Amino acid sequence: MDAKVESAHPFDVATQVAQRDGRWQGATSDDYHAFVGQFGGATAATLLRALMAQQERAGDPLAFTVNFCAPIAAGAFDLTPRLIKATRSTQHWGIELTQEDGDVEAFATAVFAQRRETWTHRPTQMPRTLPYDQAPVYSREGVAASWVRQFEFRFVENEPSFGSGTQDGPASAHTKAWIAHAVPRTLDLLSLSAIADAFFARIFHVRGELLPIGTVSMTTYFHVDADDLAAEPITAVLGVADANVFHKSFSDQTGELWAPSGKLLATTHQITYFKA
Repeated sequence: MDAKVESAHPFDVATQVAQRDGRWQGATSDDYHAFVGQFGGATAATLLRALMAQQERAGDPLAFTVNFCAPIAAGAFDLTPRLIKATRSTQHWGIELTQEDGDVEAFATAVFAQRRETWTHRPTQMPRTLPYDQAPVYSREGVAASWVRQFEFRFVENEPSFGSGTQDGPASAHTKAWIAHAVPRTLDLLSLSAIADAFFARIFHVRGELLPIGTVSMTTYFHVDADDLAAEPITAVLGVADANVFHKSFSDQTGELWAPSGKLLATTHQITYFKA
């Protein structure tokens, strides 16, 4: 059986999974290649899609952590999902991604929750920003990583100028940008799981140059469910990202994904390797 996809959109094709001979399988996509291996956001969305396709799954993702063990080689891979624990309100899942040699290239844990109508309070306010249609589109010409061309970026603060040679010292790690699929697509939970990794590495902004990097671990917390997103269809989010520490080859990254209406959809945290 094939897990249901929205359409022939490049994102849905790249993250499609199927069950064959009792095994869940997927494959990398040339459209989402990074500097080394596959774009982590595409990997995350593929893992999440496989979990959401499980018959036993109840609820929508609440917390989702992906650990990237090694670059994923071009081609097919196997997925092994497992329900670890279920309660009345939550489910805890694990999933591994392996390739021909049997090595685990990535694995994830996810908490699914059946949300119920109850008290709501949103103390965090959306940052001030230009509207999406007033923000200039960031040029992706000459970008070697094909995944970047699958998204549209409209920077509101700190548009990058990699390799410009104009920086006297470390610049700000903070950025604010509207992010959407380059081919318009209504955003869902899978989109959010990918866009959570679509921020350019913080060290690129701080150093003003491209350096070898790789996400080691990424966690995304979803503050909406599928019904919330269906009630407010959107095609772009405001992504706000920053970092706290760059130290001994590793740095962190924090991120927020906001709906145009001002609702916080997801927050994300990751740890990244860098060579500098």
